[in-house]
Amino acid sequence: MPGTSRHDREMAVNAKKQLSVCTDPIDRLRLQCLARGSSGIKGLSRTFKIMDDDNNRTLDFKEFMKGLNDFGVLVDKEEAIAMFQRFDRDNSGFIDFDEFLLALRPPMSNARKEVIMQAFRKLDKTGDGVITIEDLQGVYNVKYHPKYQNGEWTEEQIFLKFLDSFDSPYDKDGKVTQEEFINYYCGVSASIDSDVYFILMMKNAWKL
Repeated sequence: MPGTSRHDREMAVNAKKQLSVCTDPIDRLRLQCLARGSSGIKGLSRTFKIMDDDNNRTLDFKEFMKGLNDFGVLVDKEEAIAMFQRFDRDNSGFIDFDEFLLALRPPMSNARKEVIMQAFRKLDKTGDGVITIEDLQGVYNVKYHPKYQNGEWTEEQIFLKFLDSFDSPYDKDGKVTQEEFINYYCGVSASIDSDVYFILMMKNAWKL
């Protein structure tokens, strides 16, 4: 995505600064993810997905703790319990995986959400809620990418890198779900302060 690496660095530095003063467990977890760059939340999501063996989209406390540890997030047990209890609203001993990720995503304005969904709908030609790599070809515009502009990367290198940022390292299925798409851009969005700049960047990249 255009300019993402610079924004990523700035965001990581800011997240680390905020971590030193932040006390809310969910905010702290979000900041730890953002300190890893725009793909941090997506990475945690994938870690949890791997742990959800029966695909029921819920996690018990043991799975929740293991997921955090596997991802390398530093959370003490009291913090983890506080987070878990906040999401286990019916005291069932399980939390809804999607609800948890939704709360973890950095807040976004409606204007940003709409432009992300416009891009997804444009790519999802079949309307089945999944984008294939073939769908991306001919739609993703690399000309605004700084590494293309300075000649460091070829179009193909940027394209492969871009697809890699969506696809799971553990399950490279060449498909991008709506959830993966939104998770990716939530991270990018968190690194860009201006709505106007974010929307312009999206429109340029996806020819919206």
